[in-house]
Amino acid sequence: MTPVHFAFSSAFILGLSGLTFHRTHLLSALLCLEGMMLSLFIALSLWTVQLNSTSLCAAPMLLLAFSACEASAGLALLVATARTHGTDNLQNLNLLQC
Repeated sequence: MTPVHFAFSSAFILGLSGLTFHRTHLLSALLCLEGMMLSLFIALSLWTVQLNSTSLCAAPMLLLAFSACEASAGLALLVATARTHGTDNLQNLNLLQC
């Protein structure tokens, strides 16, 4: 495994572990998801450059567009949660009672 692959796989694993173990606030969960998506974007971009393939060059841009949509939906949920519940603390939220 090259150092570049190790760096991006460890960035993805760190984002996943942050999402798994540190679920205190909704904003921190969204930041972990965004870090995971950015590491996937950079890894996919480097993969297409290494393969010298023109057929896969649209895949990183598609992933980036999906991650932007995910970020905007997450921020909309954050604003709605902060308005209705007054906090973004995930332990205080019970989404079945909304």
